[in-house]
Parts: sequence; C-alpha cells; structure tokens
Amino acid sequence: MSGAEKQQLHGYLMNTREAVMWKVEGLSEYDIRRPLTPTGTNLLGLVKHLATAEAWYFGQVFGRPFEPHLPWWDDDQPENADLWATAAESREYILDTYRAASAHADETIRELDLDASGHAHWWPQPDVTLHSVMIHVLAETARHAGHADILREQLDGSAGMRADSSSLPAHDEQWWSDYRAQVEAAARAAEERQSR
Repeated sequence: MSGAEKQQLHGYLMNTREAVMWKVEGLSEYDIRRPLTPTGTNLLGLVKHLATAEAWYFGQVFGRPFEPHLPWWDDDQPENADLWATAAESREYILDTYRAASAHADETIRELDLDASGHAHWWPQPDVTLHSVMIHVLAETARHAGHADILREQLDGSAGMRADSSSLPAHDEQWWSDYRAQVEAAARAAEERQSR
C-alpha cells in the first residue's frame, strides 16, 4: 500500500469526523444529550464513543496510550458508559476529548506505515495493522455519522455532511413534503400488494 492510499483513508476519516462534529453545533444541552431512540442513542454520546474508539484504536493498540486515560471503556465500567454523557461531563469536555483523541490518532497515522503491527486483544484475531484499524475506525465513524445525521434531522431538520453546504439537493419545504408523501404512498401500496 502506498502513502497516497494512507492519505486517502486519512482524508475520508477527517471528513467524516467533521460531519460528526457539526451535528452537535447550535443545539441546547438537552438536545445534544437526550435519548432519541428506544436504545438511548444520543448525539453527545456518539461523540464520546468515537473519542474513546480513536483513543483506544490509534493509541493503546499501537503502544501509544492516549493521555489522559479514558475510563469509559475499562472492564469495570457500567455497560454503555461510553455512549452517553453524565450531567457532570460538559459538552466542551466531550468535544475537546474527541478533538484531542483525533489529534493523537492523526499523529499515529502520520508516524506509522500502513503495515505497522498492533494488538487489539478484544478482537477474535487480535494481531492487526494500521491499515485494518484505519478501515475499522473509518467504518465506525461513518456509521455513527449516519446515526447523528438522522438524530439531528429529527431535532431541527438539519441534514447533510456539512452545515455550510448540505449534501442533499436544494429544495424547498414543499418539495420535501411532496417527496416524503410519494415515498409513503409507495410503501403503503407495496404493503397492500403484499397482503393480497
């Protein structure tokens, strides 16, 4: 694998991080923290989870521990401790932790070759490379960016990869309402056809 391929993967990861971060901009403390699904998914919790993932995967796995230690993923922590922010954990603390974990990850990515060896003891095949970890973290970040996109759209209608230039087609509210009605009608028609 070439340096150009590493740079491309790194660029995708940085762009996806950016999409995650803007999803919490301009929201109230309640809206960035409140559970918006039956399983408790919330915006700030997604950022906290991703901070932990970047710190562990690009830190611990390659013998480059992130400081300060993030206890949320430790074995003695309650289940899902990394997926929500306590009232004592400020928005700034979580966002700054994600920025710092990302910067630490960026340093690891810059300094190591794609075939550099690491060890993820919790994986079924724990011997990994920087390449496999970059793909894993990119997939994880993209997955949670999608979650964040849906949650943010539920809150205030904001959608897309960036706040300043939506990746969605530029249409007015009526167009989107008509489009949604068209999709709904197709779903109902398919259900009726299936039940015959």
